[in-house]
Amino acid sequence: MGYSSVSGRTKMWLLLTTASLISALGTTHGFFGKLNPESPEVAMNISQMISYWGYPSEEYIVVTEDGYILEINRIPYGKKNSENRGQRPVVFLQHGLLASSSNWISNLPNNSLGFLLADAGYDVWLGNSRGNTWARRNIYYSPDSVEFWAFSFDEMAKYDLPSTIDFILKKTGQEMLHYVGHSQGTTIGFIAFSTIPKLAKRIKAFYALAPVATVKYTKSLINKLTLIPPFLFKIIFGNKIFYPHNFFDEFLATKVCSRETLNLICSNALFIICGFDNKNLNTSRLDVYLSHNPAGTSVQNMLHWTQAIKSGKFQAFDWGSPVQNMAHYDQPSPPNYNLTDMRVPIAVWSGGNDWLADPQDVDLLLPKLSNLTYHKKIPPYNHLDFIWAMNAPQEVYNEIISMMKEDKK
Repeated sequence: MGYSSVSGRTKMWLLLTTASLISALGTTHGFFGKLNPESPEVAMNISQMISYWGYPSEEYIVVTEDGYILEINRIPYGKKNSENRGQRPVVFLQHGLLASSSNWISNLPNNSLGFLLADAGYDVWLGNSRGNTWARRNIYYSPDSVEFWAFSFDEMAKYDLPSTIDFILKKTGQEMLHYVGHSQGTTIGFIAFSTIPKLAKRIKAFYALAPVATVKYTKSLINKLTLIPPFLFKIIFGNKIFYPHNFFDEFLATKVCSRETLNLICSNALFIICGFDNKNLNTSRLDVYLSHNPAGTSVQNMLHWTQAIKSGKFQAFDWGSPVQNMAHYDQPSPPNYNLTDMRVPIAVWSGGNDWLADPQDVDLLLPKLSNLTYHKKIPPYNHLDFIWAMNAPQEVYNEIISMMKEDKK
């Protein structure tokens, strides 16, 4: 296949993307106007965002076994019941693809899971995956090097999660914690808890929001990236950080994205990949979402996701040839991840309108979860509603808090 034919196909699917995006955004009158005045959190780091709302904030550094330096954040107690500063049950929140720990505190305190859990009596920890804004250092490699970016969600599961969970439990003096994952945060949970039994024993329960294992049926526009052959993928995106803005902007012409809010969303990789629900999103917080997302990941990680879409399997990264796979895995093809080996009790919330965690893929996932304790499908929900929807407390968060309370020992 020549470069020109790929370029033509690329243009064609980007036109399709634009059409899908416009239809997904809808034509609500007056919605796409001027953005509100900037929220103060736009220019803040995670600690500052937590403190801004009057919550106690702590920041720590976790160094993984392979040298990545991850910043993690803690809200040790809430504004409600803050007089009891003793040991509290620990909850660890893990963000999704192209995102960061800011996802859990981007809305107002009565609408953000991080703050709600702190006020409900939990010791709340917010994780960051390698390569995002708050995890872009390594003791061996510079982020300017190709070596730094040679990772995908495999390494997040193999190194980031165990190191972070181990750090949190040592720091709090506790033996177990509650794990909440969104999107790729569920993916790395599935991998880590099915392949590292010692780690799985330290998880009281797994609360999975918009769970992603296979992505065979995904309607996300990430599936259009599968049209690009791997060699061209690296020519277009490079082999370091995934910076898709220029690529998308080139095609999503200003005529299409002429109004201010629409233009910002059109050129934002997170919304392009995950979808956008204007009925359920607090648009007054849009400047906060856009300023902190996308938070970055590696081109290799995005390539891994395109491999997963093509193969329809839940498996490790394909290094491109049987020889290279042998070097990494001692077998010519990447190993599959066996979900039935994940024995941690798990509660699942999924969306009926989710582009990335498609209901068909979720239906394939559920029977493989040997310790599924609860599943709720929310028909109107898309991928980002689980972290930002105005009614997320009523639909999801209050249920999580109730389940955790029942699980207190």
